Amino acid sequence: MARVLIVEDSPVMQRLLADIIRRGEGLEVAGIAADPYEARELVKSLKPDVMTLDVELPRMDGLTFLERLMRLHPMPVVMVSSQTERDAEASLRALELGAVDVIAKPRAADGHALIDFAAEIAERLRAAARADVGAREAAGRPARPGVLEGPADARALEGKLVAIGASTGGTEAIREVLARLPARTPPVAIVQHMPEMFTRMFAKRLGEQCELEVREAVDGEPLKAGHAYVAPGNWHLSVKRVGKGFEARVAQGEAVNRHRPSVDVLFDSVAAAAGAAATAVILTGMGSDGAAGMRRIRAAGGHTLAQEEASCVVFGMPKSAIEAGAVERVLPLGAIAERIVARARENAPP
Repeated sequence: MARVLIVEDSPVMQRLLADIIRRGEGLEVAGIAADPYEARELVKSLKPDVMTLDVELPRMDGLTFLERLMRLHPMPVVMVSSQTERDAEASLRALELGAVDVIAKPRAADGHALIDFAAEIAERLRAAARADVGAREAAGRPARPGVLEGPADARALEGKLVAIGASTGGTEAIREVLARLPARTPPVAIVQHMPEMFTRMFAKRLGEQCELEVREAVDGEPLKAGHAYVAPGNWHLSVKRVGKGFEARVAQGEAVNRHRPSVDVLFDSVAAAAGAAATAVILTGMGSDGAAGMRRIRAAGGHTLAQEEASCVVFGMPKSAIEAGAVERVLPLGAIAERIVARARENAPP
């Protein structure tokens, strides 16, 4: 039974979260704190397994508290944030500071929105309670890894495509991979399980931290070498072959594996569009999204990589792909960019 500490100043949200947790399988409410000072004392006395944390709190903001918490008492934290640009940016900063996941508060109190919110937060909390919050530090990766050298001839990139899927813990894992990729890299299509608004801010932050041009994908746009395209929250991303290249397809559709965007939707399209010219990567995350699609990419002759358990915050998605026989190589997070670049150099013109 995972014991959850709720850190939230709104009495309405306190009651909603507490009710969801009490009804959720494998979850119980350890305590409720209205501000970080109360939370600090409850962490010491109750020793919860996981915490929900709001961004905007009285007496001390959520980010300052999180930074201190992760330094003095590291534990799994799920940010529960409003769907505003300000809170989305703060939540992404929280993920950099060590929070394992972020979930958006429902915009309206209608029944469907609350049902979806309840199911999602219960699932995220169960996954977070099992998260290895020390995975990034334990892996011993350099804080500022160098950018790798791409192919000397840009023609080596023609017809190639990279696809990356991730969930819990994935924002930092994706950032670490992209930070090492050179400007001469095939187009990169990314699905990270994340709400609307947050994906736009995530793409913006990635673009500030790596050599690739990073943006949210737009339906119908050509996918260019040296660019990375993030699936918008609540929209599926797929790719279509057009001549020697590819273009993005962004559509609503039904949730797949309970996710929209879904990694399987992207990977299925990559198997059909790129086949043996694809490199697919599955990173840290809960559940099994991406395993079936990655198996299709491997069957089509593509190169498939999975993040090793030691550096995963949650080993669910990579483990499912490995068990499905979909993975060609299991690698430390720090070695994945090297393999992507090595594949980009293959079959380069003399």
